[in-house]
Amino acid sequence: MLEDKLLLRRFKNGDTDAMQSIYRKYENYLLTLAITLTGSIETAEDIVHSVFCAFIENRRKIKLRGNMKSYLATCTANLARDKMRASKRNSSRLNSVEHIEPQTDGPDQQIIWTEESRMLSAALNQLPFEQREVIVMHLRGGMKFREIAGLQDVSIDTIKSRYRYGLDKLRSILNDEMIK
Repeated sequence: MLEDKLLLRRFKNGDTDAMQSIYRKYENYLLTLAITLTGSIETAEDIVHSVFCAFIENRRKIKLRGNMKSYLATCTANLARDKMRASKRNSSRLNSVEHIEPQTDGPDQQIIWTEESRMLSAALNQLPFEQREVIVMHLRGGMKFREIAGLQDVSIDTIKSRYRYGLDKLRSILNDEMIK
C-alpha cells in the first residue's frame, strides 16, 4: 500500500516509469476481473485500456481513499457494468465467461486446471450478473462488501444476499455437474 502511494505520487509528478510500474503491477489482475465480468477477452482488453487511459488523463485529480488495487478494480467493474448494459440494449447475445489458460509446469496440472476452470466458468455463466459481480469482486478482487455496496449503489445487506445466493447457486450447479 505504501509502495502504491509512492508510485501514485511519482506518477502525478510526471514520472512515466511510475505509470509503467502501476500498469505492470495491475494489468493481469484487472484483465482477469474484466474477463470474468464481461465474458469477453476483447471487451476486457478494451475496458482495461480505457481504465488506464482515464487514469492517465485524470492523474492530477485522483485522490485515493483506499488502496490503488480497489480503486482500479472499481473503475474496471463500473466500466464492465456499463458495457454489459450497452450490450444488453444493443444485442441479445448471451454473455459467457471465457477462461484464461494458466501458467503451470506439468501437462497433468494443465489438464486438471483447465477442466476445473471450464466447470467454474460455465457455472459462473449461469448466475445473474449482479451475483457474479459480487462474487468476483469479493473473492477475486479482494473488495469488501461495503466497497461493493458503494459501487453498486445498494445496501450492504443486498450485497451479502447476492453473495450468499450466488455461492449457493454455484455450489448447486457444481454439485450437479460432479454427479453427471
